[in-house]
Amino acid sequence: MKVLGFNFDVLSAEKMKARPENLKINTKIDVDEIKELKNEVLKTKEGLIQVSFAHIISYEPGFAEVKLKGNVLLSIEDKLAKEILKDWKKKKMPDGFKVTLFNIILRKATIKALELEDEINLPLHMPLPSLRQGSRQENEK
Repeated sequence: MKVLGFNFDVLSAEKMKARPENLKINTKIDVDEIKELKNEVLKTKEGLIQVSFAHIISYEPGFAEVKLKGNVLLSIEDKLAKEILKDWKKKKMPDGFKVTLFNIILRKATIKALELEDEINLPLHMPLPSLRQGSRQENEK
């Protein structure tokens, strides 16, 4: 499976009220549509699949929301592409494909979400690496 394209259609970050004391951050990925694309330019034996998605980060209860919507264009072995499209008619995805797809979305969307969260001063939905001061002996190891 090869990623041929990735784009965002919606980038949204909004604070809705004052920050509550017991803030919970939830993330989810929704796949809205999976469809086959026909392309005369790319003469391959692989199928072209476009996946429309939404990556939503909710700051509960009702504090803020970051929403990213977009599309991923994938080149997939023809047999697997047919299986994916068949399963999608029942709103299901093969497990291996789903894991790979979600990792592709997370890789791109997380970077953009962190940028948006920083811009409007929201707590980051995931911790960034940080250094801690330790004893001199620990630092020398």
